[in-house]
Amino acid sequence: MAHTDHSEHTFRTARRGLRREVPSTVGLLADEQDFTTMRRYRTFTFDDHATYLRQIDGLLKSLASQGVHTTVALFDPEEYAEFCAESGLDPDTADSRGRFTARIPGSGAAIAYTGQPIDSLVPQLISTAVRRATWEYATTLLADLGECADCGQDIGRAAFDRASHLLFRLLEGAGSGTHHLVCSVPAVDEQLLAVLHTEHPDSLEILDRGPESPDNRRDGLDGPGGPGGAFARLDPSRATEFVTVLAVGIALESAGGVVLRTTRADDPDRLHGWRLQRGSLVPLTVGEVFSAYCTDADTGEPVSPESGVEYCAGFDLGPDDTGTHH
Repeated sequence: MAHTDHSEHTFRTARRGLRREVPSTVGLLADEQDFTTMRRYRTFTFDDHATYLRQIDGLLKSLASQGVHTTVALFDPEEYAEFCAESGLDPDTADSRGRFTARIPGSGAAIAYTGQPIDSLVPQLISTAVRRATWEYATTLLADLGECADCGQDIGRAAFDRASHLLFRLLEGAGSGTHHLVCSVPAVDEQLLAVLHTEHPDSLEILDRGPESPDNRRDGLDGPGGPGGAFARLDPSRATEFVTVLAVGIALESAGGVVLRTTRADDPDRLHGWRLQRGSLVPLTVGEVFSAYCTDADTGEPVSPESGVEYCAGFDLGPDDTGTHH
């Protein structure tokens, strides 16, 4: 009997060990509208969004306490309905919801659960979804531009190379410190926005792959031989998103611009700015930078300048040596 108990204990211990090595995915309905849409299914038994979020929070904490690595994925009811229709599944079952949730991290917005509270996790997941949608839209725009009629170069690739070169020059010119960059570009249907945060640009990596495909644009920070595009130590996917949005502005020769905020210990923050003009970044003057930061974007009314901030002209980014068709 004792031997049987020991074997059973060993089995349970081994099973718990294996459970910690099996990742879990939790689908999350981030807003009340999506939650209401899912309530049309009889087997979705939650009554209100606030209670649902508390239950999700409890589930995530429980999984974490068991040592389970968990990914939280944004659950989109419309995509779920399409998935069920294409797969011949009944959407009003927990099994179908589980099948759909399991595939989200491969194609949709998802983040790792690291113990963050639900009121922080929800906006983080929404922000990830917005970033992904922006990148996919910008990627599609670049891919659809085709080749230059004059020189035969791929316009999207050339613009991507130019944008990566400009990002390197921005970070190189900014020097040491913590840098926060924002690129805003008007596109055909919407305003594209990309944000990049990096610290201490003393370790550089070369941007090698251009935008031949979405996968290349997403992880193109991994090898030597790139056309002068280099990055400080930063998140590769964020850098690629930033470059892709900037490349759209370059390729379309649209309006838009880039702002750079640099923070250093014991020094005031320095704010710089550039406008996109005919596919190039042209430095703004001190007055233009001040006006851009001290004007309400919605009303046009002036706002008070920040204390401890130095408004600076954009610095020269040098000539285009990427060999693009422009």
